[in-house]
This record gives sequence, structure tokens and C-alpha cells, in this order.
Amino acid sequence: TPRIVGGMSDEARDKAVDFYRSFCDHVVPVSSPEVAEAAKLFENTFRQVNIAMVNELAQISHGLDIDVREVLDAAATKPFGFMKFNPSLGVGGHCIPVDPSYLSFAAENAGIEASFIDLANEINLEMPSYVANRIANEVGGLKGKKVLVAGISYKANVSDLRESPSLLLIDALKVLGAYVTWHDPLVGSHQGEKSAEIDNHDVAILAVAHDAIDRETLKSSAKYLFDCTGTITGANGL
Repeated sequence: TPRIVGGMSDEARDKAVDFYRSFCDHVVPVSSPEVAEAAKLFENTFRQVNIAMVNELAQISHGLDIDVREVLDAAATKPFGFMKFNPSLGVGGHCIPVDPSYLSFAAENAGIEASFIDLANEINLEMPSYVANRIANEVGGLKGKKVLVAGISYKANVSDLRESPSLLLIDALKVLGAYVTWHDPLVGSHQGEKSAEIDNHDVAILAVAHDAIDRETLKSSAKYLFDCTGTITGANGL
């Protein structure tokens, strides 16, 4: 990843640039620390807004009974202007869910309403509840049903739980009366609970596409499978 570097003076910036160039291939000097920080906030906000938009399109597509991922693949054939994002359970980690809120706060302090940013935050935070309610509608309610959530970290092939939308999904499923267990070989344990085996459930949900999750076992473990990741052919999902 390129390093963007600003300094309190030109001399400070140039010394920092020399330092980073000793072990980074691509260093980008800018005029101030504020520009460097804003660049990071803008980039993460760009992703937050576009993820929220495609998550909203996934909901619209479901209502129109068309496959949002097929539509996105088709749209991505345009040779200019379109950048493909995929629908998901939401956003997690330290950057994308958090940095846009910093920017919104700074905008508010400057007397500017950050409408896109605030709406994107709202849409992405509501995705776990949308998924839980959609599943409940499709299986005739979740009260008393055994539900397995596969993958609880914030993204594939890492164990980091910061701001993970899977944790919000678990809470939303429990509110609807489901008996919820989770399976994540990378996390292992969380808040006194251990990763459960993939066995017989009423509902299985692939929330995060870890390579270590056995898709075939997951498919055969439940009467109803919901895929938030677009990696299981023929499954219900986003």
C-alpha cells in the first residue's frame, strides 16, 4: 500500500519521506498532515458509501426477483466509469466502519451535513438485521430454530473481530427467537463460547468466506442455507 506522508514543515515531511522510502516501494508526499489524514478518510468513506449502495441494490434486486450479482457482473463489463463492489453482511474492521464517522464529525463541526456518509453508515449497520428478517420470512419464523453462523470475524481469512457485522447478525437472530451457535476455525473462542461443529441445524448462514470453512459440509448441515458472500452456487443469499 502506498504511504501518504505530510509533515508540520517541509523539512519534517522530507525526513519522513526518506525514512519510509527505506522500506516502502511507493511513498506519496503531500503538503500537510491534514491532507494525508483526509486522504485516508476519503478513501475509506468512498468504500463505505459504495458498499452501502450495493447493499441497498441487493435489497432492491431481491424485491424485483433478479440476481444482483449477475447484474453487477454485467454492469462491470462497461470499460469506464463503473467500479464493482459486491453486496455483503456489512462492513467491519478498524477503518471502513470508523473513519467515515470521523469525517462526518469533522464536517458537522464545520457546519456541513455529511448526508451520504451518515446514510451509508445507517444502511450498512442495518444489513445484519435485514438478513435476519429476510431469513425469518423465508423459513416461517426463527423462534426455537437452531441457526449456525459460519464466520464471525470481520472479513475472510483473518481472525479480527473488530466491528464485525457477524456479531450484529447473531444478536439480530437471537432477538427473533433463534437458538444461535457459530463456527469459525480462525477465531476459535469468543466471550466464553467456542467455535461449534458444523452439524445438523434448521438454518446455516455463511457470513464470512473463510477458506477454512468446509462449504460442502455447510451445505449438507441444514434444511436452509443463506450465503452472504456469493461463494456458494445455488444457495439463497445476497
